[in-house]
Amino acid sequence: MTWVILISFVVTLVFGVPLAVVLGATGFTTLIFMGIPLEVVAQRMFTGIDSFPLMAVPFFILAGDLMNRGGTTIRLINFANSLVGHIRGGLGHANVVANMFMAGISGSSVADASAIGSIMIPAMEKAGYDRPFSAALTASAATIGPIIPPSIIMVIYGVSVGVSVGGLFAAGFIPGVMLGLALMLIVYRESLKRNYPKEGHFSFGRMLKSLYGSFWALLAPLIILGGILGGIFTPTEAAAVAVVYSFFVGKFVFREIKWRDLPRILLDSGITTATVLFIISTANVFAWVIAANMIPLRLANVFLSITDNPVLFLLLVNVFLLIVGMFMESGAAIILLAPILAPIAHRLGVDPLHFGFVMVLNLAIGMATPPVGVCLFVSCGITGLSLEVISKNAMKFIGAEIAVLLVVTYIEPISMWLPKLLGF
Repeated sequence: MTWVILISFVVTLVFGVPLAVVLGATGFTTLIFMGIPLEVVAQRMFTGIDSFPLMAVPFFILAGDLMNRGGTTIRLINFANSLVGHIRGGLGHANVVANMFMAGISGSSVADASAIGSIMIPAMEKAGYDRPFSAALTASAATIGPIIPPSIIMVIYGVSVGVSVGGLFAAGFIPGVMLGLALMLIVYRESLKRNYPKEGHFSFGRMLKSLYGSFWALLAPLIILGGILGGIFTPTEAAAVAVVYSFFVGKFVFREIKWRDLPRILLDSGITTATVLFIISTANVFAWVIAANMIPLRLANVFLSITDNPVLFLLLVNVFLLIVGMFMESGAAIILLAPILAPIAHRLGVDPLHFGFVMVLNLAIGMATPPVGVCLFVSCGITGLSLEVISKNAMKFIGAEIAVLLVVTYIEPISMWLPKLLGF
């Protein structure tokens, strides 16, 4: 049946069929050839999303939308600019820092790229930055979204493999900061070459003023992450708390959310949630089919026939996942590949939490790599530039992120020190 799976998958993908339909159609076709009742499709689709931890996904999506509409984004950008705007290439640095702040709220790279890009790209262009540079930086910096917790794809990984979601959240702190610093290093170097401006001198008074204005926005990640890591509530409960807090701040503190805005916010969040959960459900059908045909076992034997050295195995996995991330949505890739690769890593002595984070980081980088990097498409939509132009300008930033990936992969304490400290 392997040839049926391969042909069905490749043909539908080549013809531009949406990924969720590709996965579902491949599973459906294979079941017909296997002579298995098609009721399995509905059963596996439902089972794939019948999970309490997955309830965090729609809540985090809604919380992100409420924060974006409620004025949080512009306040975080202003605070970021007050911190790093005085450095050469100040608005570029502010773009990165703002994405790091937003990562602690939304958990989604697409949401961050859209919210911050719509403000920062025009502002950077007005200040004299090249549009392709600004667009590429925004797409690349948005990949920090799933790394600094909370993270939607970490929730999906935890559900798929049975790894602690809270532990994955804790693993993302230090690497997320490293990603931001690596991007800022590239911004500084490019700003010196292109003579991009500073945003005036550092002012402690201005910083305090913007801190006061963004206090409620900055409090959100502290409540969300403090509650999870402190054992006060689960990631799913934290997501629900985030929704209530986001609405309260946007409606009654910043007063930028109107009652008439709620139907649109709920509709947009519902559409995004439906898209994510539909991919997860059809991917579960596909995963069941490949498991029934023992493809994971065959793939495991292929990896183990190449090497039983964990160092070389991690290198092969990194290369493999970076390629996968160029063509596949991160959530679907995790559902398909995590149950295959995680047991192999465990057999070779790789810490399950560490491997899970490496996989999440790999696929997060894939969100800014062509040809189907979703963050690149967001930047294309904002600027009107072609995918080729933005992709070319993003290569320096992607190179820096891959360097961080390799460091995190082979120096395990970078990602594992905090989870172990917190008892995960």
